[in-house]
Amino acid sequence: MSGDGELGRIGAKAPSRGRRWAVLGAVLTIALALGSRAVAPDSAVTKYGGDALYTVLLMTLVVAVAPRLGDGAAALVALALSWAVELLQLADWVGDLSARSTAARLVLGSTFNAPDLLWYVAGAAAGWCACRAGRRIGAARHNRVVRPAAPADGRHLGRG
Repeated sequence: MSGDGELGRIGAKAPSRGRRWAVLGAVLTIALALGSRAVAPDSAVTKYGGDALYTVLLMTLVVAVAPRLGDGAAALVALALSWAVELLQLADWVGDLSARSTAARLVLGSTFNAPDLLWYVAGAAAGWCACRAGRRIGAARHNRVVRPAAPADGRHLGRG
C-alpha cells in the first residue's frame, strides 16, 4: 500500500481529505443510493449496489470522526461495522424493530442475506479507491510546480 503508510496507522499527519470532504462524500453517497432506488427500485443492481454504498457511507462517517485514520484502516472499520450489522440481523429483535421503524430498517436492515457480506467488501474497496484517488489528486495539486515562461528570444534553447 504505497503512500498509505502502515495499514491502520494512527497518529499519521492529518490527511488532506479532512472532515469536510468526508461529509461531502457522505452526502453524495446518500444521493447516489436514493437516486438508484428512484430509478430502479427493485433491481439486483440497486439492492447489492446499496449494500456496497452502505459501506462507503460508513467509511465516510469513519473518516469524518477519525480523519487521521489511514485509508486502509477506515475501509476495514467500515467493513467490520457493515458485517456486524448484517450479522446482527440474525437476531429476531432486529427484524421486529425494523418492521416498526423506517429508521431502524435503513440503519439495521431487516433480514440476514449472506451475499451482502461480499458486497460490503466491494463497498470497502470502492471507498478505499475513492480515498486514494482523492489523496493523489490533492497531492498532485499541492506539489504542482509553476515554471516561469520561457523568454521569447530563444535564450532558453542556448541560442542567446
